Amino acid sequence: MRPPPSLHALRAFESAARLGSFARASEELHLSPSAISHQVRALEQHFGRGLFLRANRQVTLTPDGERLFVVLSQAFSSIHGICAELSPPEQTQGLSVHCTPSFAAKWLGPRLPSFIAKHPDINIRLSSNAEPFDLLRHESIDIVIAYGRAPQGPGLTVQSLGQEELVALCSPEFARANARFVPEQLDKVIRLDSSFSPVRWADWFALNGLPAPGSQNGPTFDRGSLVVAAAVQGLGVALETLRFAQAEVDDGSLVRFGGEQVRSIQRDLHFLCYRTRDQNSAKVQKFCQWILASGSAPSN
Repeated sequence: MRPPPSLHALRAFESAARLGSFARASEELHLSPSAISHQVRALEQHFGRGLFLRANRQVTLTPDGERLFVVLSQAFSSIHGICAELSPPEQTQGLSVHCTPSFAAKWLGPRLPSFIAKHPDINIRLSSNAEPFDLLRHESIDIVIAYGRAPQGPGLTVQSLGQEELVALCSPEFARANARFVPEQLDKVIRLDSSFSPVRWADWFALNGLPAPGSQNGPTFDRGSLVVAAAVQGLGVALETLRFAQAEVDDGSLVRFGGEQVRSIQRDLHFLCYRTRDQNSAKVQKFCQWILASGSAPSN
């Protein structure tokens, strides 16, 4: 029986297939891109068939490559899992979590004490940035809470944190000043906008059967937490998720603009992302179970 190819070649192939790049695989495995390319070529020669299609520094899998990647991905995941189980437990484990600034400040941060109390052996390292984050390119990050759109790609596991309600919100004073409001007049009311939100005022107008506004007539902010703060200060009406504004609604500093006259938008906006190979990691499992349970619980 012909001996199997080298484990180093299989590992180089799995990394390049998962990351979609020989250069990224070289960074992950601390090898040169030429070494990765050489090992993949050796693997293709061993099997006598192509595993990648190469064009413009991008690589995509052939059907045979896809078959091999599926099996290797499961195999390496199992290896990581059993090694984690057999390794002696550490006194503390670091878990790096990345999310947007608004999610960190308005939702995750206030809830983290409950996770820390439940899992004192896990040391959370939280980072934030409003820009999209590629988890497969940053080995130092374990978990990403993506915003707006669910990331896709081989080697990535993604789960929604649940559907969110996006509501037109304003301060009580602003609501009283516009007590004669009817939905058709909202195009004349100051509307606060979030430049990063995938949900726009045009979506709200369409849902409520109203003609789209001609233009933006209020200030724009680069994060949801600032939109919520501006609405509390009475600057206008915010269209924002209750995941960011529930505390202000509960304490009365924000109210639903238009009351029962208007409908709110339901949308999946936040997504839990981690490397599929880490699915058996105890610290990743514990955080995922906790945040999914917290995310599906009632906001109030």
